[in-house]
Amino acid sequence: MIFRPYDDYDRGCAAYVFGCGTLGKGAVVDARADDIDAYIEFADAKGLRLTHVIDTHVHADHRSGGPELARRVGAQYCIHEAADVTYPFTALHDGERIELGNTHLKVLHTPGHSPESVCMLVTDLKRGADPWFVLTGDTLFVGAVGRPDLPGRAHENAAQLYASLHEKLLTLPDDVEVYPGHFSGSVCGAGLSGKPMTTVGFEKRWNPMLTLERDAFVEQLADVPPKPADMERVLAFNRGHETATMP
Repeated sequence: MIFRPYDDYDRGCAAYVFGCGTLGKGAVVDARADDIDAYIEFADAKGLRLTHVIDTHVHADHRSGGPELARRVGAQYCIHEAADVTYPFTALHDGERIELGNTHLKVLHTPGHSPESVCMLVTDLKRGADPWFVLTGDTLFVGAVGRPDLPGRAHENAAQLYASLHEKLLTLPDDVEVYPGHFSGSVCGAGLSGKPMTTVGFEKRWNPMLTLERDAFVEQLADVPPKPADMERVLAFNRGHETATMP
């Protein structure tokens, strides 16, 4: 498998380019608008044809490059069916599988941070039939979890997030690697580590939020950092309601 994280340490954001080197089919998850050329150049250098561009959710802290990247490379732009966007997109559904040659993706719908949030469970058949890693977007971070308050209804969303974590992610094997959408420097969660990856087993052992009972988890998530700067404009851009260039 070809796998390349793109980590923005200034803003604590991560995007991922990966796929099957044998058949030359690949995907980009959580593309940032500023880095579209870098994804294309890397894919071209590796002989990787990008067939899917996936957003794990509608981002509130940075401009998504997903729709534009998909347009430029002729890929499908994919986001969960619940997403409030005006762009044409391929709807993702819970349990759906996407095949990129020997690289297989499974969609896990994990609402809580936002209604449309998904995680992508990735298997490399050349390595084996068991899942290798999961891209968790803003659902699970290293040492923290996603904030539930950005779309409103924070307590209701926190309860959904608890269920998503315990029913979808923490049931995965302990050795599955976790690559989140953010790390320290982001305001999309509180207490994020500066380490950009982890494992399911490590988070079960050390993530303080995952040891809480449901009611305590919901109350604890009420303590969140300030909302991202310029959040409403960023959301408008990412939903397709604003087309003007943002700084």
